[in-house]
Amino acid sequence: MASSSSSSSLFLHSQALTFIILLSYSFFISVKSQTTPVFACDIAGNPSLANFTFCDSSATSADRVNDLVKRLTLSEKVGFLVNSAISVQRLGIPKYEWWSEMLHGVSDVGPGTRFTGPVPGATSFPQVILTAASFNVTLFQAIGKVASTEARAMYNVGSAGLTYWSPNVNIFRDPRWGRGQETPGEDPLLSSKYASNYVKGLQQSEDGDINKLKVAACCKHYTAYDVDNWKGTDRYHFNAVVNQQDLDDTFQPPFKSCVLDGNVASVMCSYNKVNGKPTCADPDLLAGVIRGQWKLNGYIVSDCDSIEVFYNDQKYTKTPEEAAAVALLAGLDLNCGDYLGKYTEGAVKAGLVNESVVDKAISNNFGTLMRLGFFEGDPRKQLYGKLGPKDVCTQENQELAREAARQGIVLLKNTPKGLPFSTTLIKSLAVIGPNANVTHTMLGNYEGKPCKYTTPLQGLTSLVATTYALGCANTACGTAQLDDAKKIAASADAVVLVMGADQSIEAESRDRLDLTLPGQQQLLITQVASVAKGPVILVIMSGGGMDVTFAKESDNIASILWVGYPGQAGGAAIADVIFGYYNPSGRLPMSWYPQSYVDKVPMTNMNMRPDPTTGYPGRTYRFYTGETVYTFGDGLSYTSFNHHIAQAPKLISIPLGLDHTCRSSKCRSIDILDEPTCQNVSFSIRMRVKNVGGMSGGQTLFLFTSPPSVHNAPRKHLLGFEKVKMLRPKEEGSVSFKVDVCKDLSVVDEVGNRKIALGQHLLHVGDLKHSLNIRI
Repeated sequence: MASSSSSSSLFLHSQALTFIILLSYSFFISVKSQTTPVFACDIAGNPSLANFTFCDSSATSADRVNDLVKRLTLSEKVGFLVNSAISVQRLGIPKYEWWSEMLHGVSDVGPGTRFTGPVPGATSFPQVILTAASFNVTLFQAIGKVASTEARAMYNVGSAGLTYWSPNVNIFRDPRWGRGQETPGEDPLLSSKYASNYVKGLQQSEDGDINKLKVAACCKHYTAYDVDNWKGTDRYHFNAVVNQQDLDDTFQPPFKSCVLDGNVASVMCSYNKVNGKPTCADPDLLAGVIRGQWKLNGYIVSDCDSIEVFYNDQKYTKTPEEAAAVALLAGLDLNCGDYLGKYTEGAVKAGLVNESVVDKAISNNFGTLMRLGFFEGDPRKQLYGKLGPKDVCTQENQELAREAARQGIVLLKNTPKGLPFSTTLIKSLAVIGPNANVTHTMLGNYEGKPCKYTTPLQGLTSLVATTYALGCANTACGTAQLDDAKKIAASADAVVLVMGADQSIEAESRDRLDLTLPGQQQLLITQVASVAKGPVILVIMSGGGMDVTFAKESDNIASILWVGYPGQAGGAAIADVIFGYYNPSGRLPMSWYPQSYVDKVPMTNMNMRPDPTTGYPGRTYRFYTGETVYTFGDGLSYTSFNHHIAQAPKLISIPLGLDHTCRSSKCRSIDILDEPTCQNVSFSIRMRVKNVGGMSGGQTLFLFTSPPSVHNAPRKHLLGFEKVKMLRPKEEGSVSFKVDVCKDLSVVDEVGNRKIALGQHLLHVGDLKHSLNIRI
């Protein structure tokens, strides 16, 4: 998302200065002044508005929208095509700002939300990549529900809007992408599950009315967007060359799930071109797929200034008026930016686009506002009308932020002398590193102002006596400050090094060139580890993976934790895990690669599948043929689990019509669209899981499949995942996976059609393998 790179950078830098201040929750209670929410159809204040059908809540939504559109002049209509929508006083419609963000809690990135007066902050959850590492769909939805409740509370006092351009569901295809931190990772199924469940948490109305929206979510950035600024190639000029198989197999599924499973209210098109066409100007992608195939009930919005970008930067049209017309005809409804506001009226008068196309676009926008209750009068008299500052940053909400961070933290390495620590054995701790006492860094990007912060140093100090050394002036670590760090490491019972990245290393408009730890961080780690008196724990705070092979292989480093950007309570969660108050169960949602990866794989190559003729190794765990440092799904526990398959079929038969061609010829796959009976073919796999270790813990179980080698199918891909509840030592639990053969075991062929591969499918659950034969 969202603004041009220059304004975005200035905005984020100015925010960074203000976030250094620690906010305390007690400050939130002081309410200086309250303002009123923005809404239309204030019949109580202006009884004449009752004469308008669009203010009649008993009329159908379609009739109300049609009535409103008919009352507007062309000039007024154009004013509703942009994010800073106009007011029409004669109709009792106030100005409305569409652009707000809620990536991992209510954010003030975007003009629609502000933390002032009665609500100076909101609960800041972990950055999405860490929440995704929990593999807990219940948690995804719970975070969305809390965030939308806080947004509604802020709306009621005039501090926020109702439309939020979140979540980011792009695939984390390349480890160098600066915005990978915003995504649920590299796997299409995980990204789809995150997308639909977070959207449900944001949008679903507590009264169960599917036609109402609590807030309106937006899945972005559609589609094949994951290059921001790499070696001279930026998102404003990049043409993503994507074959149909990769598009349908990898890049589209999260967006499809957003619309079909999450019923999302909006989809945002991206800056880049796909196969030569700007996404915001492509009628096949917008009107054809989102609106046509998926039946979006809502509006399509551009990334900010995208229309200007495809006119000015991509030279896609000859005039701004043509750009406006092309976007509207493609199916765009709303422009983040001002191009449609400036040039649509001229485009209509020049005959480039019919006014009826404008009517259709604003009808989609108004329809969304109708579902939000914007045209129902005073929202304080509606379902969420009692929410206010008291409902923001509640103790329960803040505890959920801490729990989310705990569930996501991934234990990547552990030795017998490592974790968990005991406060009876570890009496002193040396805490070292540029991320050891950070506040704002823990939030990641698209952040808000948190209720309060607990830094890693603060979290650890609350449990044991600590000494602290910065080790590096910042994460860039131009020069390691070794003396103080080595001194305290040599005398403490144990060492915790908190290293990694921040937004100066990986961010929007900032892709990485290397996968190693920045600057002299590795030198600091190895020097400290060589003199440490006790065990050394390496904590990596980052969005993307790092080449930490040296630490993985070092006998001097006992344990490695990846903590993402863990949110406002990150330090408390890290301390909980290090001292065993929480047994880690997070798993990596993306693969970590060695530094050699950057020399082999251009970031601009969008192909997911390997190419043996060129040595191209492919992308992500599903296709990549090279070496990894850690891979998707990796993660350890402080206890051990045994699991076995209690129930699983060995043979599945697909019923075909008597005249089907595959009955008379040997087929390697069948088109699932040709066989409606296939839609009813499913089975269950039941697992038994036992904690055979000495500590209570939970576990994530993954069900993978390796399909037959047909249609360049993935080497391995995820069919399902389940979070096993906390099991006590020797306790046993069960998990069931329901597998829809057509949906889950199908593969995408070379032209984008889904097919069932016939033959032996190898199912994986941990180290277990189960062979399943699919035949006709």
